[in-house]
Amino acid sequence: MKDLLPLAETIAARLTARRETVAIAESSTGGLISAALLAVPGASAYFLGGAVIYTVAARAALIGVTADDMKNLGLRPSTEPYAALLASRIRERHNATWGLGETGAAGPSGNRYGDKPGHTCIAIAGGSARAITIETGEADRQANMRAFAKRALESLAEAIR
Repeated sequence: MKDLLPLAETIAARLTARRETVAIAESSTGGLISAALLAVPGASAYFLGGAVIYTVAARAALIGVTADDMKNLGLRPSTEPYAALLASRIRERHNATWGLGETGAAGPSGNRYGDKPGHTCIAIAGGSARAITIETGEADRQANMRAFAKRALESLAEAIR
């Protein structure tokens, strides 16, 4: 968590100064992105909410995207378009200035969609929408979760400059 806090503090300061807000939809980071942002005192000024979208049931319940929606949209998890959907849906549901979506395979094995461990996609919805794919090449679940969360926070910090 220590390596995530400086990024979270930077994000907190920028969002607070601009009176902007963020909502998070994360998967393979397991809540680390939200935890880092919430670790900064005064988080209620900018953090509107977060969800760990780890299962099909969670996706339907928390962001309102069903299996049929995924099929109709031609999407699958662990892709940039799906991360973008997570980011935009969580942003809309919380009426936030910014949304961040993360989806991937932390390890030690890959996911059922064919992605290898160490794969994640991160998207930002808001003033400067963007999506990226990260491949660590590692199977260490905890290390990947930390690396994914760090890169997600870096992406958010870059977007809100």
